Amino acid sequence: YVTSEAAKFRDWCFEQGMSLNTVKRVFAAVRSIINLTMREYGIKGTNAFSSTFMPDKPDASPRRPLPADKLRVIRQRCQTTDDEPRWLVALMSDTGMRLSEAAGLVREDIVLDAGIPYVIIRPHPWRRLKTKGSERILPLVGCSLWAAKRAVQASQHSLYLFPRYCNEKDCKANSASAALNKWLKQTIGGGYVMHSFRHSMRDRLRAVNCPSEMIDQIGGWSKRSVGEGYGEGYSIDQKFRYMGYIADGRSP
Repeated sequence: YVTSEAAKFRDWCFEQGMSLNTVKRVFAAVRSIINLTMREYGIKGTNAFSSTFMPDKPDASPRRPLPADKLRVIRQRCQTTDDEPRWLVALMSDTGMRLSEAAGLVREDIVLDAGIPYVIIRPHPWRRLKTKGSERILPLVGCSLWAAKRAVQASQHSLYLFPRYCNEKDCKANSASAALNKWLKQTIGGGYVMHSFRHSMRDRLRAVNCPSEMIDQIGGWSKRSVGEGYGEGYSIDQKFRYMGYIADGRSP
């Protein structure tokens, strides 16, 4: 590759609608892969993807959390429409899962016959997790519990919880995102995307005084200190307490 080809790839990324930060992350990954390959195979020369010019372009607007009234509308529409795409939306609404995490679930990841029903978020061949901390167990509460029951019932003849968006080859999170973002816009207006559920989850847990370390464990966010990696973390009963508050609209 030569630098002009790296520049063409940069321009193509922007044409696909990627933000400046996303393009920088993509280039960092490509740059690392090429550097490693050159070292392993003793290839001499320069990496065309190093020092690629990035225009001073404004990044995408920050994702907005969903306010309580918008969440109520979404829940109502999900239960009224009652189909596979809406079950996926509802499952995310009271768990704060990433879209790929939810879309890539199998039926065995949902445990409904426990004292506290829960979902297991773990890596699968068709869907990796973003970080090691993303692997976790979350109680199912509120609209997410309803959605899990409906999805399990409807997918009895499939390994996958959402067969429309997942198969043995891959998890179609991108196509799900495009379709569901469009539905959100039609349902509650512009300015919100599926990732807004994660922003909302953090705000909702803050509002009920949930410990910040537990919030990180619920959302699968990276640990902030070495100490957070010690011990087993919060139990499902402890998570259920706070997640139950936000699902029911109660105060602690």
